Amino acid sequence: MYQLSPVADIVVFISTLLVSIVLHEMMHAAVAYKLGDDLAHSEGRISLNPLNHIDPFLTILMPLLFYVTTGAFILAAKPVPINTSRIRGDEYGLALVGIAGPLTNFALAILGGVLLRFVSFGGVVEAVLMQFIVINVALCAFNLLPIPPLDGSRVLYAVAPDAVRAVMQRIEQFGLMVLLILIFVLGPVISHFLRPLTR
Repeated sequence: MYQLSPVADIVVFISTLLVSIVLHEMMHAAVAYKLGDDLAHSEGRISLNPLNHIDPFLTILMPLLFYVTTGAFILAAKPVPINTSRIRGDEYGLALVGIAGPLTNFALAILGGVLLRFVSFGGVVEAVLMQFIVINVALCAFNLLPIPPLDGSRVLYAVAPDAVRAVMQRIEQFGLMVLLILIFVLGPVISHFLRPLTR
């Protein structure tokens, strides 16, 4: 496979990650709006403008910190605000909001795969598409982990027995800390497997 230059590789990697995360968060907001909650909509989160999804800590400071300390580059967007009392369908509605993000990444990966399979591109475009596919598959899989505050936990919460829900509620109280630990532990592992696949 065609190999991008180191600078181009980093630019494509960060750009693809940013686009994929923006679409991921936008779809959370869009599905929440369709189900009756206009909180994210009122804050401009149904938008392709990256500035509307950037969090100073999660999107800028944390990636720099993790890159310097672990060599892993992990980018996270500002969480979409949800008013759970307004979502139609109770826990099932919240599950739909939660799964909308990972399914968006899965759909983007499928789209990239179709283009790669059926359209003849030059080496540079094929390398970019491969990055696009792998990154979106990784985002989908990571966010579907059934651990609060990741999206997969909303799906599990909708079908889990009360005892499991109680445990998940306790974990969710430490949402940001849990997320940081997950990224710190899994980030280097994900990067280790992800980077060779995009080359």
